[in-house]
Amino acid sequence: MIIKILIILAMLAILFTLFRSLYFLATEKEQDSKRTVKSLSWRIGLSILFFVLIIIGIMTGVIEPHGLPTVSEQP
Repeated sequence: MIIKILIILAMLAILFTLFRSLYFLATEKEQDSKRTVKSLSWRIGLSILFFVLIIIGIMTGVIEPHGLPTVSEQP
């Protein structure tokens, strides 16, 4: 259960940093905004953490992946 909560928190943090970097990009008057780059770097790190948490959840059995349903052909 804790893995699922961490995955949700990571997803919310990714969205927060994405919109924060968009705000910095729109409001900064300088061409090279260090805050935008820093915020996008945080988003990349959080995305890596997100995928690691999903892999850990699958490996521990907390998250059960499923494929697409198979369709059998009619004779």
